[in-house]
Amino acid sequence: MMAPDSSDGATSCACKGIRRCLMCEKLKGKGQLEASEPQVVHHFHYNPETGLAIYKDAEAASFPFPGVFLWENFISEEEERELINTMDQDVWNQSQSGRRKQDFGPKVNFKKRKVRVGGFSGLPALSQKLVLRMQQEPSLAGFQPVEQCNLDYHPQRGSSIDPHLDDSWLWGERLVTINMLSNTTLTMSLEQGLPELGLGEEVRVAVHLPRRSLVVLYGEARHRWKHAIHREDVHERRVCSTYRELSAEFLLGGQQAELGVQLLNIALNFQGTPI
Repeated sequence: MMAPDSSDGATSCACKGIRRCLMCEKLKGKGQLEASEPQVVHHFHYNPETGLAIYKDAEAASFPFPGVFLWENFISEEEERELINTMDQDVWNQSQSGRRKQDFGPKVNFKKRKVRVGGFSGLPALSQKLVLRMQQEPSLAGFQPVEQCNLDYHPQRGSSIDPHLDDSWLWGERLVTINMLSNTTLTMSLEQGLPELGLGEEVRVAVHLPRRSLVVLYGEARHRWKHAIHREDVHERRVCSTYRELSAEFLLGGQQAELGVQLLNIALNFQGTPI
């Protein structure tokens, strides 16, 4: 089934709470929804070759930024085209902050810590070769995703995702994302700053994501630093696929290992449809 208006999907708004997009701003007025910005922010950018967060292009004013792995040209132009065409044949569901999404994973209630297998049919077929390619990278050895979430961003909707930490009860150490259709910037932030470096206010590190690249967050970048995609960094349609693995609790020796085996068996049959 073809999603309506797959170019931007600007038909409705799914924002709740403080989240917002351009559609709800037009309806409710931007002033009522404006989130307060911190007065002082220290801005750095990430250099993937050195692994340093650099301030104003000055190597002297930098610090090591561990937990990010960037793989440029992870997919080809032809693969990107095939992936997007296939996604656009499925329904894109409205999500918050002007995004649209497709979920391939179990239904989860993170508040009650409950996982429901029903309806989960696995990851999509085209992901099989991509997961095999990921596993060739030493930092992704043994990576077995149990969930894939496709997200669609468009400047006409004011799409973004707020700074957040992904759940660590169900999801494991590595978060893997393929960035498609346009370049963007992943903003890492630490609200409490880095007092040990004399930075007492919020610190942000901009990680440039080229089109067709893959990025992995792990370690401090996964568990300490929040990550976000800001509205101003979405210039054209952007689609990403994020893959998540299971936490230790759901692996061999964990309290819910039996459920983990069941989830992985479903996920890795690569016959899934969006739930």
